[in-house]
Amino acid sequence: MNSTLIIFSTTDGQTQAICKEIASVIDRDNKVEVISLENVLNINLSNYKQIVLGASIRYGKHDSAVYKFIKNNISILNKKKAVFFTVNAVARKPEKDSPETNPYIQKFLKLSNWNPALIGVFAGKIDYPKYNFVDKQMIRFIMWLTKGPTDTSQTYEFTNWGKVKEFANEIILLK
Repeated sequence: MNSTLIIFSTTDGQTQAICKEIASVIDRDNKVEVISLENVLNINLSNYKQIVLGASIRYGKHDSAVYKFIKNNISILNKKKAVFFTVNAVARKPEKDSPETNPYIQKFLKLSNWNPALIGVFAGKIDYPKYNFVDKQMIRFIMWLTKGPTDTSQTYEFTNWGKVKEFANEIILLK
């Protein structure tokens, strides 16, 4: 039986990067596999002792495939002490960077009808140069409204990698 399966749903790659960092910490003690949500359909989740699901926010929502995955696998997720974390730009603000204060986690818990064994929130990354014209303007407008960075020639990484490592160590302790 494999030890930990880490599944990611990402828009621009930051959630995948966070999953890889979590895997590098967990991998000291356990076998870890990191896979995208799109590629998890043919995987037998029962083969894993633990499941971690990370999902990004775009325009205020998690991808609908995240909710579908949870709905289809809720019984096994509950048996495995599964973990969930979200990645969003709102979490760049100290008053919104915890499961208790992040509005996307609160919304997620209501919509998913799932109570993960461990929940995390991480600030993401705004990579203006990588975005298409519409996304660049929409995200810039959202950042302007929320007093975030609006210079579209720059990339802004808000992820606290130390917090990611602490979270990974909490995952190890769940077993």
